[in-house]
Amino acid sequence: MSLVQSVDNVALLPAYLAAGTAVLVLLADLFLARAGATVAVAAVGAVATAVGAAVVGAGETRRTFCVGADCSWVLDGRAALVAAVFALLTLGVLGLSGPLLRDGPTPAGEYCFLLACSMTGGVVLGAAGDLITLIVALETLTLPLYVLVGLRRGSLASAEAAVTFFVVSVVATTLTLLGAALLYAVTGGLHLDRLGALLGDVRDLPLTTAAIVLVVVGLAVKVAAVPLHAWAPATYDGAPLPVAAYLSTASKLGGVVALLAVVQRALPTDVTGPVLALLAVLTMTVGNLVALRQRRTVRLLAWSSVAQAGYILAPLGALALAAGRTGDAPTTAYAAAVAYAVFFVVLELAAFAALVALRPAGADGGTVDDLRGAARRHPWVGAAFALALIGLAGLPPGLAGLFAKVTVVRSLLDGGAGWLALVVAVNAVIGLAYYLRLSATLYATSPASGAAPAAGVVPGDAPVGTASAAPADAGAVAVGGRPAWTVAVALTLATAVAVVLGFAPQLVLDLAAR
Repeated sequence: MSLVQSVDNVALLPAYLAAGTAVLVLLADLFLARAGATVAVAAVGAVATAVGAAVVGAGETRRTFCVGADCSWVLDGRAALVAAVFALLTLGVLGLSGPLLRDGPTPAGEYCFLLACSMTGGVVLGAAGDLITLIVALETLTLPLYVLVGLRRGSLASAEAAVTFFVVSVVATTLTLLGAALLYAVTGGLHLDRLGALLGDVRDLPLTTAAIVLVVVGLAVKVAAVPLHAWAPATYDGAPLPVAAYLSTASKLGGVVALLAVVQRALPTDVTGPVLALLAVLTMTVGNLVALRQRRTVRLLAWSSVAQAGYILAPLGALALAAGRTGDAPTTAYAAAVAYAVFFVVLELAAFAALVALRPAGADGGTVDDLRGAARRHPWVGAAFALALIGLAGLPPGLAGLFAKVTVVRSLLDGGAGWLALVVAVNAVIGLAYYLRLSATLYATSPASGAAPAAGVVPGDAPVGTASAAPADAGAVAVGGRPAWTVAVALTLATAVAVVLGFAPQLVLDLAAR
C-alpha cells in the first residue's frame, strides 16, 4: 500500500475559497481600512464559496488525501450542500451585521475575519472523512464564535455569554477528543468508514462503550441537546443579535453534521440509536415546555431551537430498532435529519433577520412585549417574521417547515418507530402555543401613545448587566423607521429561499440522500 496521499485540488476548491476569503478580509482591512470594503470582500468570498461548492458537488463524489481506500476528504452531494449552506448563512449574517458594523464600536475587520474562519470550519466539516479532520473542522467553526459573542463592548451580558460558551465548548471538545483517542486505542484507525468496519470486532469491550458514549455526548453539547443544553439560551441572549443568529443556525448545523457523520459511518447504530432516541425525546420536550414561559424574544427563539434540535435528532432515534437499521430505513433517516436541519436554519435565519430589522442597531432582542403591534407599523417585516415563525411551527403557509416535519415523521414510521413519531407530533402541537403567541403579538394592537407602560421583564429572564426595559414602542425600527438596506436584503433573500424550499422541498431531500 502506498503511503503517498493523492491530492485533488478540485475537491478542495470550496475549502480554498473559504480560507482565501479569511485571508483577503485581513488584507482588505489592512490596506483599505474601510468597513464597507471589508464587508464587501467577505460577502463576495461567501458567494464564491457557495458557488464553488455547488459546481464541484454537481459532479461525481471526489476524494482526496487518501491512503488506500481510506480518505480524509470526501466531497459528495451532501458535503457540497453543507458547504453551500454554511457560506450562505455567513452571507446572511454579514447582511444582518451591517448596522452593527456601521454604527457600533464593533471592528469590521476582526468581525468579518472571524466569520470567514468559522465558515471555513463549516465547509471542511461537511467533507471530513476522519475523526481528526472532523474535530479540527468543528473547532475551527466554533473557536471564532467565542470572540464574536463577546464583541459587544461594555456589555456584561455579552462577556458572561462568551465565557459560558467557551467553558462548555472546551469541556465538550475534551470529551470528544478523549472518545476519539479511546476509539483509536481499541481499533488503530481514525477514518470514519474504517472505524465502522473495525468496531464490529471490539464492540463488546468496556473501553469501546466508553469511547462511543464520550464521542456522542461531546457532539451532543454542540447541538444543545438536553440535558447538555443549558449554555445555549444564555449565550444567545448575551450575544449581539447577528451573532446569535449565526449561533442558532451555523453552529447548530455544525454539531448536527458532525454527529451525523460519526453515527452514519463510524459508530454502531444499535448502540447510538437508543441514546439518540432518548436525547431526541428529552430535547424536543424540554425545549418546547420551557419556551412556553419565555418573555425575552431571543430566549424564546433559543429554547425553540433546542426543541428543533430534538426534531433533527428524532430520525436517528429510529436506528434503535431493528426495523430502522434494515433496508432503506437508515438512508431515509439520515436524509431526513439533514433535510430538516437545512429547512430549520433557513427559517431560523429569516426569524432572526426580522428581529434585527425590528430592533434598533446594536440593541438586544428585547422582550416579546416590545414587538407588540410591530407588524402593523412595518407590515412587510412583520409578515416575514410571522411566516418564519409559522414555518418553524410546521403550519401552512410555512410549507418548508411543514414538509420538514412530515419528512421526519415519515422516516420514523418507515423505521418502525411509531412511538417516536407520536412524540414528535405531540411536541409539534405544544410548539404551536409559543410560535402563534409571538405571531399574534406582532399583529396585536399597540397601547395608546404615551399610555404604554414600560415593558416588563420576568425576574431572572433578562441578561445580567443590561439596562432596564424600555417602553414597548422602543423596539421600533431605528433610523427613519426602516431597516438598513443590508438587513432588508438579508431578510428578503432568507424569506424567498424559505418560500422556494416550501414549493420545491424534494431538491433538498434528494441532495441530502446523496
